[in-house]
Amino acid sequence: MSLGPHRALALTARVSYLDALIKGVHGLVQACTDGARLLASQSAEPSLYTRRRDLVLDLPRAVSAWEAALDTRLQLALRDLRLGRSLLVRVTGADAVDIPLTLVDDHVMERDLSASRLAQAVADLTGSEYTDLNARLQAVGGPVASSGTQVDVLSVGWLARGVVDSWHDGGLVAAHWQTLQTVLQHEVAQWAQEAYHVANKALLDQGVRPEIDLRPFIRRSRDAGVALTRPGDVEDVGGAGFAHSGAHPGTHSGAPARTAPAGNSGLQPLGRPCEETRLMTQTPAMGRGQLQSQAMLGKLAALVSRQVPGFAATAPMSSSSSGQASPPLGRVSPGLGQAIQRVSEVVRRQANTQPGTATATPDAVLQDLRHSQKALKDAATTPVERATIEIVALLFQSILQEERLPAAIRVWFARLQMPVLRVAVTEPDFFAATSHPARMLIDRMGACVMGFVAGEHDSEDALHDEIKRVVQVVEAYPDTGRRVFQTVLGEFERFLETYFRDQNQASRMGVSLAQQVEQRETWAIQYTIELRKMLETVPVHDGVREFLFRVWADVLAHSAVQTGQASEATRELKRAAADLIWSASAKTSREERAEVLRRLPPLLKLVREGMVRAGLGADAQDAHIQALNTALAAAFSARSAPLSSAHLREVTQRLEALDELLPDMAAMALDADTLRDLSGHESENLEVVAEGGTMPTPAMQAWARELQIGAWFQLDYRGRREQVQLAWQGLNKQLSLFVTPQGRGVLFQMHRLGAFLQAGLLLPLEEESLTTRATRQALAKLDADPARLLN
Repeated sequence: MSLGPHRALALTARVSYLDALIKGVHGLVQACTDGARLLASQSAEPSLYTRRRDLVLDLPRAVSAWEAALDTRLQLALRDLRLGRSLLVRVTGADAVDIPLTLVDDHVMERDLSASRLAQAVADLTGSEYTDLNARLQAVGGPVASSGTQVDVLSVGWLARGVVDSWHDGGLVAAHWQTLQTVLQHEVAQWAQEAYHVANKALLDQGVRPEIDLRPFIRRSRDAGVALTRPGDVEDVGGAGFAHSGAHPGTHSGAPARTAPAGNSGLQPLGRPCEETRLMTQTPAMGRGQLQSQAMLGKLAALVSRQVPGFAATAPMSSSSSGQASPPLGRVSPGLGQAIQRVSEVVRRQANTQPGTATATPDAVLQDLRHSQKALKDAATTPVERATIEIVALLFQSILQEERLPAAIRVWFARLQMPVLRVAVTEPDFFAATSHPARMLIDRMGACVMGFVAGEHDSEDALHDEIKRVVQVVEAYPDTGRRVFQTVLGEFERFLETYFRDQNQASRMGVSLAQQVEQRETWAIQYTIELRKMLETVPVHDGVREFLFRVWADVLAHSAVQTGQASEATRELKRAAADLIWSASAKTSREERAEVLRRLPPLLKLVREGMVRAGLGADAQDAHIQALNTALAAAFSARSAPLSSAHLREVTQRLEALDELLPDMAAMALDADTLRDLSGHESENLEVVAEGGTMPTPAMQAWARELQIGAWFQLDYRGRREQVQLAWQGLNKQLSLFVTPQGRGVLFQMHRLGAFLQAGLLLPLEEESLTTRATRQALAKLDADPARLLN
């Protein structure tokens, strides 16, 4: 095969490499930003935790500039490459060249060290791709090389230097790089490996050295703090040691898309085998319910279709006038419609639970439904209708015999059988789609009461009343099909949002405490942001500045939650902040120093009282007071410009009007970047889960976000195994509250919730939904006796 001009082929590989890097710049920056956020959400020693928090606060302001600087460097390199110009940059690390020994500034040394470490990390992780690429380039006379001041864009040193310089050009500092160094090294290595893969593919497409085994792109564990996997450690998919891209040895499929980093959440001990993390992603409950339900419906449809050829559970969807997909509607034959109406009236009379009347039992109602089944089949005019009657009857037999449901609830579920039968006859996708609103309604109501202990929760409460109301509404609109089910499903979801907060005795206290935690965290974040803006140009001691950001913002938030943002207590704490700022500024005259000494004792007393009200321990209070004393003493010898009276007056006025500057709480983005360690909010009625679990995968985090209010789980925490119910989720679902039947609340942050799901410490009480279990049992009975479909 003709290889074409060697120079052109070498240029093609380098252009392809730079193109791939440019396309991946945004993904690289986003992945590093996500990694920084994840690190900031972890527990760590105070100094490291502070650096991570500062990084998360500073990164959003500089990330666009960093991305633009990196993109510009690559674009200029691509232009110079196409024009045949040399690249005159200094390289470091694996591709470093000899340079004269000279004295250099410290910041230059820091950049060189950062670039060298980055180059080494990239070289370690891109070994196979880089080696194969170099071998192919040698075949066309253009291997990767660096000499003098002219470097190759393919060298890891050139790339590392560009990334580090772009970081600083974007306004980020060396301290931030060091804090995020592990994440940066891993993400840049992944980014470079994908680009090397693309360059290899470009040469392979031209027939260059096809005999080289171009190993498929290796998907390594995204672990920002755990030792990275070796090139040979690939993910096992279905027994084959290949990555999910589907590539096999000898193929040259395109590089896979980037994925967000999972990072090291501090949840999995260092050095733990990556195999454990992979196995943890196979938690049985994760996503299995939906797949099981759909598979069960498919088996049911196949079995029935073999016995009843006209049964079309998977009828194609058609478009409604609104433009949304809707199933083709059939109609109930007149005779069957009348029979359904008669049976509905019988069941309503039997299941009447109005005050002053005897309460029906599920067994009695089920017996009536069985007696009515023959009349329904006799009224049916087609085999499909008779088969549908049989299937729906089997489904409800299973539901009404489910002893984990309170008896009173089962009686009300019985009254749904006829409305569901009417829908099943008219809407074939009832037997094909798990998302049918009739199924979803039964599953949601059942999930909320499935965790009740039999006999303890049969008495009527607001949830029982809501289920009754839902059933009565469905009965009142028999001819509206799925629309009435969809309507009441939405109403039931909205009811649950207020039920656990206002009406459920067990969860009311826990939800109130969790909401206070969230509100306090939100205000603390807002106060911190505004204080940072306010003090950006104010000459104040760093110790006082950090105290205001780290401690006093939370004190202000606690006071705002407890007494109100405009209360006198909160205003007094704001004035204390202004006094601290003034006291910590330079004091050049004897009069100012005397005034500081006069005002200091009552000021520190107020500061301590604020910390006490906010729940800080005595040791923490003493440490903060001592640090403030040191900072205030330093003001006496400070050489900076003093804080003018006009400047002080402006700061005081802005502090007084701080509440007016805060954005609307509803628009506040409360997420893992901003949430702190919430363990300080723990109380007798509220436990805050601050440790435990294993590093969650993105899929596990996604599953954590999909958990539904009212669902029951088995929680293994602090030596207890107990049933808990998901009662509340906060803004962006970053906080989730589970409540025990005794009323104790257990509060999770999102990443910790994923960690517990990952480790199997929090498991759904029921892996199958109510209708899935009923479908399974119906399928077993039909498989044993298919003739009952037509009898």
